[in-house]
Amino acid sequence: MMLIEETTVPTGALPVAFFKEHLRLGSGFSDDGLQDDLLETFLRSALAAIEARTGKALIERTFSWSVTQWRDASAQALPIAPVSAIVDVVMVDRGGAESPVDREAYYLRADMQRPVMAAVSASLPSIGQTDSARIRMLAGFGPDWSDVPADLRQAVLLLAAHYYEFRHEVQYDGGCMPFGVSALIERHRTLRLLGGGAN
Repeated sequence: MMLIEETTVPTGALPVAFFKEHLRLGSGFSDDGLQDDLLETFLRSALAAIEARTGKALIERTFSWSVTQWRDASAQALPIAPVSAIVDVVMVDRGGAESPVDREAYYLRADMQRPVMAAVSASLPSIGQTDSARIRMLAGFGPDWSDVPADLRQAVLLLAAHYYEFRHEVQYDGGCMPFGVSALIERHRTLRLLGGGAN
């Protein structure tokens, strides 16, 4: 199984101005935009870390996921949330030939924690021993920063500020998140039961 981010978060969707205010950086100077690239890097890093911990895509973009077998023939849980649409499903043989799956054969069962691609009839299309299925989906709370829940927005800003403040530190801290960040994201973390199956 392999999840690929096909489109990245556009720079315009990143809250660079809010981040500057959060850091209380000065404004009105001729070099106001001097640190923008650096601030964007910290925001992207914080966004990625929060998404990894929660299993959520914060800013909407396209992902593709390849699987070699369904966990459940009637419904397959998706590896990221929230999913607003399944773009397409394609069967890929070992030679790389692609066969699109009829859109009437499946539907999205939306869920904030564990969205599912479910079969309309008895089962999803069969995956052969040398084949795989590629599911492309649109995932995220929305295309704009304001679409992200307030607690997750605050967590990203806090973590990005932590990266900014300690950018010159070289000592390894074990990868622990600051307590305030962990507390803010806790309710959004996906509880995995039954090995992450369809239910």
